Order: sequence, then C-alpha cells, then structure tokens
Amino acid sequence: MRSINDTIERLARYRTQVQGSAHQPSMLTRLEGSFPNPGQLTGWYRMPDSPQISPPLVVVLHGCTQTAAAYDHGSGWSRLADDYGFAVLFPEQSRQNNANLCFNWFQSDDVSRDKGEAHSVRQMIAQMVGHHGVDPSRIFVTGLSAGAAMANALLASYPDVFAGGAIIAGLPFGVASTVPEAFDRMRGHGLPSTATLDAKLKSASQHEGPWPTVSVWHGTSDNTVVEANAQAIIDQWRGVHGIDASASHTQIVDGHRLETWKDMSGRNAIEHYRISGMSHGTPIDTTSGYGNAAAHMLDVGISSTVHIARSWGLTPSFERRDMPLASDGARQAGTKPATPQRTDGIQDVIENALRAAGLMK
Repeated sequence: MRSINDTIERLARYRTQVQGSAHQPSMLTRLEGSFPNPGQLTGWYRMPDSPQISPPLVVVLHGCTQTAAAYDHGSGWSRLADDYGFAVLFPEQSRQNNANLCFNWFQSDDVSRDKGEAHSVRQMIAQMVGHHGVDPSRIFVTGLSAGAAMANALLASYPDVFAGGAIIAGLPFGVASTVPEAFDRMRGHGLPSTATLDAKLKSASQHEGPWPTVSVWHGTSDNTVVEANAQAIIDQWRGVHGIDASASHTQIVDGHRLETWKDMSGRNAIEHYRISGMSHGTPIDTTSGYGNAAAHMLDVGISSTVHIARSWGLTPSFERRDMPLASDGARQAGTKPATPQRTDGIQDVIENALRAAGLMK
C-alpha cells in the first residue's frame, strides 16, 4: 500500500498535469513526402537530437477520441525516445475515416496486407526507413484499445516487418467485420476458438517466421474491452510460437502479475501483464519521469512504456525488482520499480560524447 506522503505527492502531480495538459505543445513533427496512403492517415514522428546509428523505430497507435500528440504526452514515448536515441512514429486517424478517431480494426479492407489503413502505416514505416535511417530489423508497434487492435492486425498482416508488438487493452485479429460484431467482441461475446484464432493469424500473410514477440497488457476491471480478449490474443499467438497454454514463468512486477511464455530458443515470445484493478486505458507511472495522467492514461504505479521499451532492448537493462508470486493485486512495502530516470546536465554531456565516439548507442 502506498504511504500517505506518496499519495499526496501523486495527487499534487496529477492536479498540475491536468491543469497543464490542455495546452501541452506537441513534441511531434508531421511526416512529409510522397507515399501511398490508401487509409488517408496522417503521420507524425519524433527523431531525437542524438539518435543511435540506424535507430530502432516504435510505431505508436492512439486510442479512440485521442490524437497522436495527446497519446504521446500521456504515454511519454517521445521523451523516452529522446533519452535513449530511438525513433517514434505516430499514425493518426481522422474524423473523415472514423467519427470517434478510432482506427478501423474491424474492417477487412483496413487491416489486410497492402490495403487501407494498415498499408498506410506500412508506407509511413518505409518513409522512416528511407529518409531517417531507421533500422528495418528493429521496428516495433504498440497501441491502446482500437489502436492496440490495429497494432495486432499489423503484426498479423506484416509479421516480416515487426520484431515485436505490445497490445494494450486490445483485441485479437480478424474477430469482427461489422460495428455490431466489434462491440460484441469488446464485451467478450462470440470470441472464436483457439484453432480459429490461430488460422486467422496464419492466413493473414504467407510468412513462415521468425514471428514477432507479443506483449499483452490488460486491466482486470476493464469494462470497455473485457479481459477475455487478452487471453484470446495470447491463444492467437501461441501456435506460431510453438508454445503451450501454461506460462513458463509467473511473477509480480511493480505490484502486478506478469506471465511469460518462452519459445524453443528460450526467447520470451509472449508476455502478459495483468494490471490489477485497472479500468480501460494505458498503465503509466508518473514517478518514472515518462507519461502524464489523463483520460485513459492511468497512473497505476507501473509504466507500460518503460517496461515495453526495456523488453525490446531500447533502454538499458536496469535491474527489475521482481516480487515473489502472491495473490493478484498484492503490493508490498518498499517495492518501488527500478525505472530509468531522465538524464540531465553532466550525464547528458558524457553520454553524447560517448555516442559521438561510437562507444555508446
């Protein structure tokens, strides 16, 4: 349980963030250039001042009612990218495509390979590779809600493009084709069998592997996209990774349950963060230095942004203070997560010098 002082500090910080978030300037630059854009999306990106040589790229897809800039401000992806030298791309939906700014994850013409919104995102990635020197072997995708469902669709349709993906409060690929079906699946109604989910994934492309890793994040109190969808996503990806239903390892991280499935090579192929008591949104930890509380950006003491980036090798491998497995929601005293803090002053100077000398990425 948090101390009273910690709670007061968090409330004060949250009040300041809410007051200042409405006029928060965007850190993003519009992606320009001539490239196919059948989905009529807008691209925004962030390149750090001191990028790595051939930097990795994280594609980030906002949720319904959100903009690229708002999701970036809430999640902290650009600030993390600035500190560790990787690039971030934010495709953005328009009201012309969807009145609620949701990515159209349930429309086959928008999620199929080389079609619609999925193809637009693929072309934006190609633009980042061609014009900004992004490493094509280290491209990742994440998103929230409809953005998470679209992220899963991109992983399914372009498994040759992505090294890994993180799906936050999302849905399996190919489970809906109409708006009523979409709402049913969000409520957990009519989710297909594991065999059907596996078949839908395998039929989305002609890819034979290696397959991208998948990180699934979901709140236990999510009534918008119910938790059954998290298990369905795991079931959808188990087959191509050749792993059993039972997790290889289970532990408590930052007060929340983490299940991990390893493939035959020993790689963490699938992981599942089950966020105790969280409703619909992206889990953040404002004390990490990355992210700000807002609508659907939920300060629950664990930063999905930091943990996801770390699992992809984008940040240093800080020691993670894991907890012995206990009942869901158990939080013991003194369990402050070991998260990378933003660097300033002399440390920035040292790190920039090391990068320039080719001694540090």
